[in-house]
Order: sequence, then structure tokens, then C-alpha cells
Amino acid sequence: MFNHNRGLWGYTGMAPDGEPLTIMSHGMGGPSAAIVLEELCDLGLEHFVRVGTCGALSGELRTGELVAVTAAIAGDGTSRALGADGQVAADAGITRELIARAEHQGLVVSTDLFYDPEPARAESWRERGAIAVEMEAATVLTVARRRSVRGACLLAVSDSEPGAGERIADDDLEAAALRLGEAALAALVAACN
Repeated sequence: MFNHNRGLWGYTGMAPDGEPLTIMSHGMGGPSAAIVLEELCDLGLEHFVRVGTCGALSGELRTGELVAVTAAIAGDGTSRALGADGQVAADAGITRELIARAEHQGLVVSTDLFYDPEPARAESWRERGAIAVEMEAATVLTVARRRSVRGACLLAVSDSEPGAGERIADDDLEAAALRLGEAALAALVAACN
């Protein structure tokens, strides 16, 4: 463990291939994620996979399944404040490796609201092609673009479509988290070595 500032824990060491690896939490939402990623870039970050959870916007997604993010709609304030306009693409090479390890791939939307009081917003995101909603992908992909580092995102579905009311069980969430970490590491090794 090398960091616990601001309650955000970070670990660094060697990956199984002998390359340095850092695992860093960034908290919830774009503002916190942007700070952490900017500081990691200042420390020499070259490529990353952001792992986390998402809510399904498509009936094809089931809780516990993995989604490789091809691009994120900038529906949040942080990514737009950083210059995102419309959609922000993930690194193609890393994403290709994530797709090989995930059940789904596609466009997601980043938002500032975990509990959105406006249900019509989800329908508008679906109309734009989003299959899931989360809070950080557009921001971290925008920072990656600005800082010329390679970035991608892999998400586990934690909640079913709005209105369906299905939330992932704790044991299933833990299993999905392990799959996220293993898939992200494998994708980084394959795409960046």
C-alpha cells in the first residue's frame, strides 16, 4: 500500500509479467476520478483500465456480466468541463482485449447522478445507443485523451434496467469484481507489452 490520502487507497507492485502495476481507487463520480487520474499521469502513468460497476439500459445485460466500453457519452459535468463534446472513445487496442474477455461491448453514458429523479433521461440515452449508465468513464477517457495516455473501461453490471429493480447480490458482486480485475490485467498485458 503506497497511498491512503483522501480515503482513496492505492497499491503498487509487480504484475505477473514483471512489469510495474498500480491499483488505485478514485471514489465516486467524475471530479474525484479526474483528480486521481491527473495525479497518476504526473507520476508516469502510460496506460490504464478503469474498472467499476454500471446500471443496465439494455434488457440484454444481466447482473454480473462484464461490459467493455467502446465509448462514453459525456452526460456529466466533469468530462464536458475538460473538453468532451458528445462521445469519448476508449483506446482501441486495450478495448479489443477487453472485448475478448467480456460478455458485452458498447456505448455507455456517464452521468453525475446516482439516483436520477428524471426517468425520461434513461430513455434518451437508450435512443442515443447507450447500453449502460455509470459515473466516471467519460471523465477518465477525456483525461486520457488530454494527457496522451492509453485508457479503457471495463464494467460489471450491478443493476438491471431502470424499473426492473434487480440489484446484484453481494457474493455475485464480489465474484464480478474478481473477474473485472483479472480481465483488466490480462487485457493490459496483452495490449501493452
